[in-house]
Amino acid sequence: MQPEQITGYAAALFEVARAEGALGVVEEELFNLSHVLSSSDELRSTLTDAAIPAEKRQEIIIDLLGKGRTTPITTSLVSFIVGAGHARDLPAIISSLVERAASDRKHAVAEVRSAVPLDENQRTRLARALSKNLGKEVEVKVHVDPSVLGGLSARVGDVVIDGTVRHRLDQLKETIR
Repeated sequence: MQPEQITGYAAALFEVARAEGALGVVEEELFNLSHVLSSSDELRSTLTDAAIPAEKRQEIIIDLLGKGRTTPITTSLVSFIVGAGHARDLPAIISSLVERAASDRKHAVAEVRSAVPLDENQRTRLARALSKNLGKEVEVKVHVDPSVLGGLSARVGDVVIDGTVRHRLDQLKETIR
């Protein structure tokens, strides 16, 4: 899919979620889904397998997201994308939607990787610190990733701040070599 198509799908999802009055919830649910997709090769493979009928792939999405796990609007939007044959582009579409929603609020998005979940106070303090360092309001979206071992990694646009234990260990290995 071309970048302008990804942006177009993201804009459509954004407008539907906003019209339904559920933009914030849909944005958060889609952000979390993108990390589930990126961490499961089997799920990604199944959702992008053209040999599996679109209806069956949509049933998988309904089973995965339905039954109160996400709002019905999120389930419907993801099912639509999968049914249209664009499951492979779902993470890029979601990323574009998240950036558009933050931009609409005149904020930047910090995608943060942490070994453990952050409570609201930690998120607030991190958002304040990033906002101060970057000179603009920053919203924090946290992805729990045990591979970081400890610390945090934050990406805001092209800027990456890596304070993870994994990163420090890698630097130490390089120094020893």
